[in-house]
Amino acid sequence: MMTPTAALRSVVDQYAGFSGRAPRSEYWWWTLWMVAVYFAFYVPIVVLSLMRFDASGPIAVIVACLWAAIVVGMVIPTISVTVRRLHDANLSGWFYLLNFAFGFGSIAVFVMTLLPSNPAGARFDKVVAKNAAPAWNAQRLS
Repeated sequence: MMTPTAALRSVVDQYAGFSGRAPRSEYWWWTLWMVAVYFAFYVPIVVLSLMRFDASGPIAVIVACLWAAIVVGMVIPTISVTVRRLHDANLSGWFYLLNFAFGFGSIAVFVMTLLPSNPAGARFDKVVAKNAAPAWNAQRLS
């Protein structure tokens, strides 16, 4: 089981990495973090609107822009950690697209993220050749 900081570090390190696998702890710590961040910025917006605060005022605009930037910036890592979680359960990452289906699509993806790790999910890991040289080390042909 991953610690919260290790899970967050892993997701940030693999910001747009869709290959490999993510254990349940990594996925759920990231999800908890995203919910906390979402509400940390959403609650002030709601409070300001309930106080009939001027929505065009500088504070409201700054909070709203910051909240929008964080939400937009976290879309890709959220999708990537979900795809890697599906890989860990030995499911195709394309099942993520069920979230866009009407009805029970999101519930189906939620249930799939609850599934335990499956050793057969190793098929989604990156395969590295034994004697592979990095691209920057390859010799030029001329």
